[in-house]
Amino acid sequence: MSRAHVEMNIVEELRPELTGYCYRMMGSIFEAEDAVQDAMIRVWQSWDQIREDASRKAWIYRITTNVCLDRLRSAKRRALPMDLSEPAALIAEPRDNLPRASWIWPAPDSVSNPVDIVVNKETIRLSFIAILQKLPPRQRAVLILQDVFRWPASQTADAMEMTVAAVNSALQRARATLANANLRSDALQELDDEADQELLVRYVEAFEQYDIDALLALFHEGSSISMPPFVMWVSGRPNLSTFYQLTRDHCSGSRMLPIKANGNCPAYAQYVPTGSGGTLVPWAIHILEMKDGKIAHLHHFIGSELFERFGLPPCLDAATNFAAHR
Repeated sequence: MSRAHVEMNIVEELRPELTGYCYRMMGSIFEAEDAVQDAMIRVWQSWDQIREDASRKAWIYRITTNVCLDRLRSAKRRALPMDLSEPAALIAEPRDNLPRASWIWPAPDSVSNPVDIVVNKETIRLSFIAILQKLPPRQRAVLILQDVFRWPASQTADAMEMTVAAVNSALQRARATLANANLRSDALQELDDEADQELLVRYVEAFEQYDIDALLALFHEGSSISMPPFVMWVSGRPNLSTFYQLTRDHCSGSRMLPIKANGNCPAYAQYVPTGSGGTLVPWAIHILEMKDGKIAHLHHFIGSELFERFGLPPCLDAATNFAAHR
C-alpha cells in the first residue's frame, strides 16, 4: 500500500468520530457533515505540514475545531421547542415555524464515538445536545474533548492551541454554565436507559391504526410532543388528544419504519399516504423519550431531507409488508 493510501486511511478512519464531535458542536447533522467535509479538505491541503505522527490526531481536531468555530461565529443558538416557549395554550394545527438553522436535529447512530474509548450514550441524546448549545463555542469544544471524549488536558490544549491552564479554566466555566442552565429539556436527561419493547410495538400499532385512545394510554398525564420546524409544542394528555384529532386527516394511513438515532434512542420514520397510487412519502422522524415505562416526550422532526441522512428509502409502496422491516 502506498504512503498516500496509508495517509488517506488515517484521515478517513477519523471521519465518524469527527462527525460525532461536529454534531455535538453544531447541533445539526447537516452542519456536522458539511463541517467535516470542509475540515477534510483543509487537512489534505496542509498534510505536509505535519511531521510528528503522535500529534496527527490533535492536529486534525485543531483544523476541525477551527472549522466549527468559524461556522458558529455568527450562528444563533439552536434549541428544542420546549426551551424556546411555553407549551401551546390553544391547540390548533401548527403554523408558525422557524428556519432549519434554529433547531437541533437528530443524528443517525452512524455518528460514532471514538473507537478507543467508551462514550456515555447520554452525551449524544437530544437533551445533552441542547444544553451544549448554551456554551460559548470554545468552551463547548473543550467540554466535549474533556468530558465526553475524555482527552487529557494536554491533548486538548494541543488541539485547541491553548495552555493547559486555559483548558482547565474553560472547562470549569463550561461545567458551571451547564449546572445553572435551567433548560426545560433538562428533564429529558433523567429517562429510562432501556426501551420498553412492548411499549414500542404498541406505539407503532396504535399510530398506524391511528387509534387515539390507544396512543394516549402510552403517555404520562403530563407528557408532551414537539414538532420542529414548528414552534408550537403540546403538553398534557387532554391537549395531546386534541392535537391527534386535528392531525388525523394527515397522519391516518401512515406507516412506520424503525431506525436508530442519537445513542440508540427508539425512533421511527413516518411515511404518509399521498392519496393516489398507493405511494407513501417521508414526513417525520419520531424519537421517543420514555420514563417508567411510558412516553415522557415525543419528538416529531418534520422534513424529508432527514430521511436521506438516515439512509431511508425516498418512498414506500402501501402494499409492502412493513412487519418484515421491524
